[in-house]
Amino acid sequence: MANVNMQMNKTPMPEQEPNVRNANFKEVALGYTFEQAVNEAKRCLQCKNPACVGGCPVGIPIPQFLAKVAEEDIAGAYEILSNANALPAISGRVCPQENQCEGKCVRGIKGEPVSIGRVERFVADWAAEHGIANVTTAPKNGHKVAVVGSGPAGLTCAGELARMGYDVSVFEAFHVAGGVLSYGIPEFRLPKAIVAREVANLEKMGVDIQLNMVIGKILTITDLFDMGYESVFIGSGAGLPMFMKIPGEALIGVYSANEYLTRINLMKAYKDGAATPILRNKKVAVVGGGNVAMDAARCAKRLGAEVHIIYRRSEAELPARKEEVHHAKEEGIIFDLLTNPVCIKGDETNHVNAITCIKMELGEPDASGRRSPVAVEGSEFDIEVDAVIMALGTQANQMSYNGTPGLEKTRKGCVAANEDGTTSVPGIFAGGDAATGAATVILAMGAGKSAAKSIDEYIKNK
Repeated sequence: MANVNMQMNKTPMPEQEPNVRNANFKEVALGYTFEQAVNEAKRCLQCKNPACVGGCPVGIPIPQFLAKVAEEDIAGAYEILSNANALPAISGRVCPQENQCEGKCVRGIKGEPVSIGRVERFVADWAAEHGIANVTTAPKNGHKVAVVGSGPAGLTCAGELARMGYDVSVFEAFHVAGGVLSYGIPEFRLPKAIVAREVANLEKMGVDIQLNMVIGKILTITDLFDMGYESVFIGSGAGLPMFMKIPGEALIGVYSANEYLTRINLMKAYKDGAATPILRNKKVAVVGGGNVAMDAARCAKRLGAEVHIIYRRSEAELPARKEEVHHAKEEGIIFDLLTNPVCIKGDETNHVNAITCIKMELGEPDASGRRSPVAVEGSEFDIEVDAVIMALGTQANQMSYNGTPGLEKTRKGCVAANEDGTTSVPGIFAGGDAATGAATVILAMGAGKSAAKSIDEYIKNK
């Protein structure tokens, strides 16, 4: 093992300057150099009982891959990383490491944890630049599996099964593969060329990706079994937006964050001459405090608007990643905290022209442990805006699995699935947001990986 680097803080990540990047859609974080990645990997203490691995939903052997980077064997690091993780260039960019692997790192007790995600990103990008892809698979075993949805859960499940020798078909409703990776996460956080590259690697492994295939409309899950698929994995995500049910939500200029981000990310509305238009608003209110709210706000800023994030709790309760909040503030986005919308107002042409809000104060903690916001009487005020983006979370779109005989659903309409992906119907498995409701990319990947293992056991024991 190379000498341990005992510097207390993470090796800084090079970034675009805030007042440059807030006017373009290029990636904010520029990535580690070779020297920076090696320097950071040497901060790993190589613990005998590494807590970081337990904090990783896909179980990457973190100390081993970091040791290879520290030894300057990047190809060896990529082999370890890609054997455990089907999408390392993606998770290295969008995984909330601070709550998972890095949150468990012992270096974080007296300083900052090892920047595992940044090194993971470097290794995946280095492999791509050098034409290295881990696409080896076992010999074909003659069994067919269908995967519904090509988001992180579906792609991970498909990759794991292909590696085991299964014939895998992925059915994607959109015209581009990637699910939320393509439509939901902005270019400046996750370049779409990287998503396309990871999908292409799965195709090299033999995964058949069928686009414009709306399961539940064109084919049902029952049809898939009739076509000879022995098992079906439902990874259709949670793409149905939620609204506040306040007056004015039907006005022109009110978007769900899903629609706004899909137009920009998947349909490239930010480019001149794009096939789908998006208004270049002057003043935008984004309602919500999660990562999706930050993404929508930062996109609106890049399209030239003054942007206000309206969130009913204080900054301490913001559910978005701290890094995303920090970047949004640097880019000039205004945070109206302890503030809640009560009404959206429009002009005589039914276009949005203001949002009426009320000030809030924090009361007693709710069931989740967060302090409940309480309205302050008589504190209503208007913010003049010409667009409102509702980023309040999403719920499962049940179209792909509605009507499947015997398939149980949760109270919220998700597929009722166990931790191993099994459902009430033998042969049908589910994971990711379709089973849990909206969560993170890496948790969906973990669910896809678990389900692939269960599908393999199910088919072998059938």
